[in-house]
Amino acid sequence: MTAEQTLPSRSRIVQEHLAAAGVDTNVVVLPDSARTAAAAAAAIGCDVGAIANSLVLVVDGAPVLVMTSGRHRVDFAVLADSVGADAVDMASAAIVRDVTGQAIGGVAPVGHPAPLPTFIDESLEAYPQIWTAGGTPHTVMPLTFAQLVGMTNGQIVKVAAG
Repeated sequence: MTAEQTLPSRSRIVQEHLAAAGVDTNVVVLPDSARTAAAAAAAIGCDVGAIANSLVLVVDGAPVLVMTSGRHRVDFAVLADSVGADAVDMASAAIVRDVTGQAIGGVAPVGHPAPLPTFIDESLEAYPQIWTAGGTPHTVMPLTFAQLVGMTNGQIVKVAAG
């Protein structure tokens, strides 16, 4: 069995999307769940700010993916101003599952049924390596900021004050 075959099915889909995008990295299975940035950072041994949290939000009625540093929370007013939106709200668990095929706490930046408009926290650029979820709460993957932006066609924005 190859390493890819031992991945959960959702993570295998993510790994396939990475390969198709020409991104040379691997989804890694963690021994415990990494549903929070702090838990992921502790499991990986990195700074919490290098964890790229995946949030599905509803911006002016449409679902989007926001990749934000684990060192702060998204300020909806700051994000709305950054993207020129009138309203930003959390997506329900049902919307998250529908648009990503993945569960909250494990949403990868790729591997969704259809690409989502993606906004990337500008503060993630400060880290030479960032870690995102790999399609489940038990999987993660290392990326560079450039890889994240490139494979998601993400727009770099400010998501928090300061």
